[in-house]
Amino acid sequence: MELNVSTTSQGGHAVVTATGELDLYTAPRLQTALAALLRDQVDRIVVDLSGIEFCDSTGMNVLLSAMKRIDERGGSFELAAPRTAVKRILQVTGLDTVFTVRDAVPAPHAG
Repeated sequence: MELNVSTTSQGGHAVVTATGELDLYTAPRLQTALAALLRDQVDRIVVDLSGIEFCDSTGMNVLLSAMKRIDERGGSFELAAPRTAVKRILQVTGLDTVFTVRDAVPAPHAG
């Protein structure tokens, strides 16, 4: 299955919407989108996972790496609306305590 990634940004805040499967073969697509936002000095990134049906360790590593990079400069990184399968991965790996995970995608101006 493919991974589609789209980004919308407003005033230093960006929402990255990913749909499909996030795995070894598709993770570079998400990594490229996140790296571009980090280069653009975005200070808040929300990754909308509502369309992700599967995520493996490669996908989680891409998310962790982006979170670490934005944290280093005082920005925020959130995961939004993960499906049950992705929530389970976050819980089993303990990453649900590392990431800020929201049930829904916040509005760009929301804190």
